[in-house]
Amino acid sequence: MLTIGKLAKQCQVNVETIRYYQRIGLMRIPETTQSYRYYNDKDIETLSFIQKAKDAGLQLSEIQELLQLQLDDRAQVRQVIQQRLDKIDQRIQELQSLKNRLSSWIDECKSTQESCCPILQELKKS
Repeated sequence: MLTIGKLAKQCQVNVETIRYYQRIGLMRIPETTQSYRYYNDKDIETLSFIQKAKDAGLQLSEIQELLQLQLDDRAQVRQVIQQRLDKIDQRIQELQSLKNRLSSWIDECKSTQESCCPILQELKKS
């Protein structure tokens, strides 16, 4: 049995992070015993799950959905992960488009003979 401080230290997170996860329903709030709330191995497992899922790029809402699934609900787990992957692919496309635009501006700025900066001209257009 661990107090919140010991749980935080063991899992290398801030106490406020645990409290936040409790407020949004990712972690349970244990019963108070002798003025303390004690956490068990299941809480360590849950916190570890959350941290690993965050490291994998999942959002807290997706993590919450995964925590509620049963171990044998593979199709639903795949669906959650596929949706996240689709969002990542979309973001990569958006970033690639942005990169291309900025690169184009730099190339234009290097090659132009005009006295005014073409990048600033482009940004000032309405």
